[in-house]
Amino acid sequence: MKTDIPDNESPFIRLQRELGERISDAEAGDKLPPEPQLAQDMGVSRATLREAMRSFEAQGLIMRKQGAGTFVVEKNGVFETGLEVLESLETIAERSGLDVSMGGLDIADIEATDVMEKIFSCQTGDPFVQVTRVIYSKGRPIAFLRDTLPEDVLTSKDLNDGFTGSVLDLLIKRDDPKLGMSHTEINAVAADHDISRALHIQRGDVLLMFEANLFNQKGEVIDHSQSYLLPGYFRFHVNRRIGII
Repeated sequence: MKTDIPDNESPFIRLQRELGERISDAEAGDKLPPEPQLAQDMGVSRATLREAMRSFEAQGLIMRKQGAGTFVVEKNGVFETGLEVLESLETIAERSGLDVSMGGLDIADIEATDVMEKIFSCQTGDPFVQVTRVIYSKGRPIAFLRDTLPEDVLTSKDLNDGFTGSVLDLLIKRDDPKLGMSHTEINAVAADHDISRALHIQRGDVLLMFEANLFNQKGEVIDHSQSYLLPGYFRFHVNRRIGII
């Protein structure tokens, strides 16, 4: 696919355009040339090439596998939703007709730290359960999720029987405790070593991070969650009222 080329196109924009054309012309599963060869073909340094490839990786168009190379991935659907209502990725996927699955499930019994003490108003050393997992769409990891809950809300045993990935859906189905509201902060963060490995991206790549406290109807925090999302697979919108001056 060729595009019109602006007269004032910068070298880096040219690189992104040419790399984008190469990716667009490839089939899902095709392997791109090794980085040294690709950098030479495009007349740039390997560092510059890696920087350009980050944006395509974040869009979910390519996937770099350690020791194997860089591959073009299937153009998956985008998870699109408003932020006014708290919903699980599974619920959004079902509504959008997208297939998702869970992998990398790790359930650990932990003790409350001083940081958790401030979040949950608990005592240091109180028993908690922490569950981490990866959500896949058509075989591609797109989200890394981590939930931390008091043991009197959810136990390891609760998560060992038929858990499909959503702590929220599990709590809604149980209807105990009664859920109240959620307070969420959204930030752009750099992927650390563990998350980059889980999502098959490079350390330092930018992710959307939703950090939320889920409250029961008594106003108590019952779940602290961190959701790390590949930006290219998610599109969010918010309906806002017009302010009165």
